[in-house]
Amino acid sequence: MAEWSFLTNHARALITIAHDPDTRLRDLAAALGITERTAFGIVSDLVEAGYVEKDKDGRRNRYRIHTDLPLRDPVTRERTIGQLLAVLAGTTTPA
Repeated sequence: MAEWSFLTNHARALITIAHDPDTRLRDLAAALGITERTAFGIVSDLVEAGYVEKDKDGRRNRYRIHTDLPLRDPVTRERTIGQLLAVLAGTTTPA
């Protein structure tokens, strides 16, 4: 049986970032079971779409999720990233 998931790697990356805003790309990639290059692409997508803000902190990055933005899917557009993270990651405050 092929492995699959209900959540995309983009959603899984958001959950990981919500749990640890200081996560390194290396750690994000390991948590998701993907390459660092793919993790970089996913984070770049999230930053470009405005869902995640990346701040430089010395040699590291710190991520902040904009929880007030709506989901991209037209079916769930009335929901926000914050609402999704509250359900999936157990967050109650903006990350």
